[in-house]
Amino acid sequence: MLTEMRHLLDHMAWADDAMLRALDGAPSVPAEAARELAHILAAEENWLARLERRAPRSAIWPDMTVVNLAQLAECVHSGFAQFLDAQTEADLHRMVSYTNSAGILFETSVRDILHQVFLHAQYHRGKVNLLLRQAGLTPAPVDYIAYVRGFPTAVTPVGG
Repeated sequence: MLTEMRHLLDHMAWADDAMLRALDGAPSVPAEAARELAHILAAEENWLARLERRAPRSAIWPDMTVVNLAQLAECVHSGFAQFLDAQTEADLHRMVSYTNSAGILFETSVRDILHQVFLHAQYHRGKVNLLLRQAGLTPAPVDYIAYVRGFPTAVTPVGG
């Protein structure tokens, strides 16, 4: 299971980077697209903080520039890599107690937290791509299969 988690983490970092490049290369970034990407990275940071039993370095919905987002992404991706490198298969079943952003106490396994991180991010990447397309910009192809194959997925051209 650790190998699978590492593979999903690698996809997450690849997809986050693709999103950052799409926003960084856009002539004008839709504010909502930047807000969604900021949420993706901030949520990843908040979950990492819960796993590491520390205070988060970011609000869940931060207002950040693309440069700040790139810095946060680098920190989060390396943090998750270090976290996973220190885990055993048994650690994936360890329960983590935390308080969510609404102040409610939960207890969730490391495995389920990691799945939440990977799936939540992909959901919001779809929203970023929709906002880019609505603004007449090219969405970032971040499908898992594109990552596995090592080449981009087919993308419907803007206006097509």
